[in-house]
Amino acid sequence: MEKGLNQYIVDSFGLGHEDPKNYSPLVLAYIGDGIYDLVIRSIVVANGNTSANRLHQKTSKMVKAAAQSALIEAVKEELTQEETIIFKRGRNAKSSTMAKNASMSDYRRATGFEALVGFLYLNNRLDRIVQLVKIGLERTGLIPQE
Repeated sequence: MEKGLNQYIVDSFGLGHEDPKNYSPLVLAYIGDGIYDLVIRSIVVANGNTSANRLHQKTSKMVKAAAQSALIEAVKEELTQEETIIFKRGRNAKSSTMAKNASMSDYRRATGFEALVGFLYLNNRLDRIVQLVKIGLERTGLIPQE
């Protein structure tokens, strides 16, 4: 079985591995935000070689809280029971910050989505992240076009 990116990093740096279920939902959202951003950047770059500014504009549309909120709403029925629990833990987490230009409900759903992505990443489930993002982008029409 092939190692996931997280496991490769943990092993390479000789780091300990805690069960992702033990992390707070905001810690899961923290790592999930970066992983989701990486997935979207990979899609945008693969869609065409263009200026960095144009790449940033396309990426920003897809990673903002409203877009993440729409994406998780589009894939909710696809989530397993465990994934739904992780999403809800993230959505209901009390955060001291709020995204600018986002409603509270969009921000909370986005945080839940990021927590789910973080949980899947820490469990070396990049395949599941990509599957959910692909379904969500298709259903919301957010797939970037060149």
